[in-house]
Amino acid sequence: MKTNIADLLIQSLVNAGVKRIYGIVGDSLNAVLDSVRRSKEIEWIHVRHEEVGAFAAGADAAMGTSIAVCAGSSGPGNLHLINGLYDCHRNRVPVLAIAAHIPSDEIGSNYFQQTRPEQIFKDCSYFCETVMSPDQVPRTITMAMQTAVARKGVSVVILPGDVAGVPDDNPVPEHILHVTRPVVHPSEPELKRLAEYLNRGKRITLLCGAGCAGAHGELMQLCERLQAPMVIALRGKEHLEYDNPYFVGLTGLLGYASGYRAMMNCDVLLMLGTDFPYRQFYPRNSTVLQVDLDPAHLGRRTPITYGLCGDVKATVQALLPLLTESHDSRHLRESVDHYQKVRTGLDELATAKSDKRPIHPQYLTKVVSDLANEDAVFTCDVGTPTLWAARYLQMNGRRRLLGSFNHGTMANAMPQAIGAQLAAPDRQVIALCGDGGLSMLMGDLLTLRQHKLPVKVIVLNNSALSFVELEMKAAGYLEMGTELIDQNFADIAKAMGIYGVHVERASDLESSIRDALRHDGPALVDVVVNRQELSLPPKITAEQAHGFTLWMVKAVLNGHGDELIDLAKTNLLR
Repeated sequence: MKTNIADLLIQSLVNAGVKRIYGIVGDSLNAVLDSVRRSKEIEWIHVRHEEVGAFAAGADAAMGTSIAVCAGSSGPGNLHLINGLYDCHRNRVPVLAIAAHIPSDEIGSNYFQQTRPEQIFKDCSYFCETVMSPDQVPRTITMAMQTAVARKGVSVVILPGDVAGVPDDNPVPEHILHVTRPVVHPSEPELKRLAEYLNRGKRITLLCGAGCAGAHGELMQLCERLQAPMVIALRGKEHLEYDNPYFVGLTGLLGYASGYRAMMNCDVLLMLGTDFPYRQFYPRNSTVLQVDLDPAHLGRRTPITYGLCGDVKATVQALLPLLTESHDSRHLRESVDHYQKVRTGLDELATAKSDKRPIHPQYLTKVVSDLANEDAVFTCDVGTPTLWAARYLQMNGRRRLLGSFNHGTMANAMPQAIGAQLAAPDRQVIALCGDGGLSMLMGDLLTLRQHKLPVKVIVLNNSALSFVELEMKAAGYLEMGTELIDQNFADIAKAMGIYGVHVERASDLESSIRDALRHDGPALVDVVVNRQELSLPPKITAEQAHGFTLWMVKAVLNGHGDELIDLAKTNLLR
């Protein structure tokens, strides 16, 4: 049998180390699927929604095994990829999307299922090109994958269904993907100038993000030398929270008062490997210094005094010998002491002092963290699952935490758990799902069963889009459109042939979580948690206080005074 363009595509993926393609079949993908069938070196992961395939591919890539691949058939099929690809692109993970297209001779004729994928995928990819002839393959595939890996983002190859079946005998290079890890640090004059700012600083605070991965030891030395507390952005949590005596919490909407205070009270803020987006949480009268591998990030979140391009680890290694001035430890001591008080208060909320219903979500998240394996991979839905994960999941240098932290989309946790579990079959994968998020893409629970993936799904079931409700209250609006029907997700899981358990009392929680984690196969634990749990940001603005007061007045005047009583019981009478 003669080789065709689809065969060269699949062989290129195999040579690049790709093990799986996530997607749903369609006639425009027939040639590609037939090549997968004959290859036997690559697996087709049949998801129920292409968006899930893109999320799963992103998590697969985030686990560090290789570039990951998803696919969608022409028109609606590849359109469904778009939200997941935006998430991959903003999470800066290398993903290749194969977007099948209508027959090549029908392009431009308003044919059945016609879209314009070159335009549609433009904003969520670094590379987006259409294959129309054999001479383009495998070079186009090589360029697409190399761009995704080099720039850490999404590439899209558009492939009309008829073109995929065109005979093609071009040779596929044995080494089709080249992953390089250059050492990048600022020049010596730049480092000296950075050191001058730091040597003059009296109260220095570090703000560290995901770009600090692999630099834990160097950053501990830097904090010690500068006597500086470390505030961590959410994506830096898994890399820096553990074994860190300088850690004073997170900042932002999900953070702690101690992290906010450590940043606002400093005279020098050193940003390392972070693109933290919330401008209202930056100090206004401090010297701000920034180091980032992408120079386009310098100064785009807050005005900076000095910015440098460099890898965090290499830059800190080169910087340390230039830091000669001694620093007073008072700012560090005060920041750490404040964090310890905040941490104690948070931990007191994560207890089961009574067996009243419903269960506090803080307690649920802490139980999951305490019982999970030391190398567990956690995924969390946007909203309150991310909030509680940020505050109560304990990282140790081996655990991973994945989420939609930059794109902020619903329904990411369970799909990302699929990709993480396939990429790391020997590790425990736990998805913290909101009831709203799980409902959105719930059909892919069947993917867990079909592919025998032992993912553990923990549902924070509060019958509401609760984070949105809190935002409405803070803005002074009465809740509208946030209520979800009371649903037992364990029953749904059981109907799908998946282990499921429903928990309403705190006394049953620990044993239920433990049994689910031990179960040999996929499992779902549906936990009824408190809808009225307040998740306050580290700094309450006057506008938020006014909005919340306005909400209370409106609630009483509109006959919703019982919600105020529930709110008080939940947050004051524990």
